[in-house]
This record gives sequence, structure tokens and C-alpha cells, in this order.
Amino acid sequence: MPDHEPAKVYPKGMHAAIAEGLNEHSDFVVTTATMDEPEHGLTAKVLDETDVLIWWGHIAHHEVSDEVVERVWSRVVTDGMGLIVLHSGHMSKPFRKLMGTTCLLKWREAGEKERIWVIDRAHPISDGLPDYFELPHTEMYGEPFDIPQPDELVFVSWFAGGEVFRSGCCWHRGRGKVFYFRPGHETYPIYYDANVRIVLSNAVKWAAPVAGPAMADGGATEPIEPLG
Repeated sequence: MPDHEPAKVYPKGMHAAIAEGLNEHSDFVVTTATMDEPEHGLTAKVLDETDVLIWWGHIAHHEVSDEVVERVWSRVVTDGMGLIVLHSGHMSKPFRKLMGTTCLLKWREAGEKERIWVIDRAHPISDGLPDYFELPHTEMYGEPFDIPQPDELVFVSWFAGGEVFRSGCCWHRGRGKVFYFRPGHETYPIYYDANVRIVLSNAVKWAAPVAGPAMADGGATEPIEPLG
């Protein structure tokens, strides 16, 4: 297993590597936000101008402002912003709030091989991928994974240690769509992988808002047809 250090693998940060892959698509306008910015870079104005938010986090989940979490949740559920959650983001506040479960799982960091199988070949997120692709060194995540049953399951991973994992999961939440994608770790160059970059760009297109009726405010309403 290569001896990788995060600063050597991602000298400009993981967010920069993810943005680099997305910037290969001329129809995307990509910006980044980090924890050390005011409001974590996710002000109301920024989120109002965001069609799809990609979220990655690791050990600082508890430091994320509850106000920002509520803002992200509202943009997804009420306004239809897409949310893509990566790797350790399974423990992020926004993802857990949208799932309504603990999102706990098994893990092991041994640098083992991961084989990612496409199990829904008709799904737009799998467009352009082979039947499977492999990452030579990665952190293992294993079942059980405490999430609601996905609306659509796109990928399943197998690890050299024997575990399997639901690694590409889709949900609809209100007007918005959520995609969880497992691969990614700060000590392995996963976000430079060509197939991973295909997944992320496809996921952005899938999760983007679509035109449709605005969310109703609820409450009493008049009948459309005459009654009685």
C-alpha cells in the first residue's frame, strides 16, 4: 500500500481536485466553499445561486453551524437544490437530517482494493461507465449501513477483505434529489480517477433542479370542483 499523506495527494485540498474534474465540463460553473469561511462559505446568497451542492467532510461534522444545516435542508426539500454527499459525508449533519437515521456503518482503513459494480445500467449516473471499475487502495465501508431504503441503488462495492456496501444511493426529498457516493478518502487519489469523475459529473446532471410546481404552503384550501 502506498504511503500517502493528504497534503501530497491533494496539495490544494480535496475540494480543489473535485472542482478540477467538474471544470472539465464547459456547461458547469463550479465554485468551492470551506469550513474556515464565514458561514462555511454557504451563505443564503450562495445557496440561492446553487443548483447542486457537493458535500464532503471528515472529523469536523460537529463544527458545522446548525443554521447552515437548516439552510441546506430547506434549499433541497423546498427549493429543489440537488445534494451529492461523498464518503465521510455520511456522518454530516445535512445528510443525517435528510435521512432521519444514524447513518452509521462499519469501516476499516487498510488500503485494500475496492471493486464498484454498476447494478443499474439504465440510470443516468452510470452513463459512460463499464460494468465495474476498481480503486486499488481505499478505506473500506461495510454493511449494515443505517440509511433509509434508497429510491434507486446505482452502485454496490466489494472490498478485498470480503465486505460489500451500497455505494451509490439515490433519494428524493421534497422537490430535491440526494445522491450518496462512497469512494473518496484524504489519503488516496480517488478524486483523480477518471471513472469517479464520470460519476460525479453524471450525478450533478441528475441532481440538478427541474421545473415544476412550487411546494404548497399547506393549510385550508378551496375545492377545484363545485361540491354538493
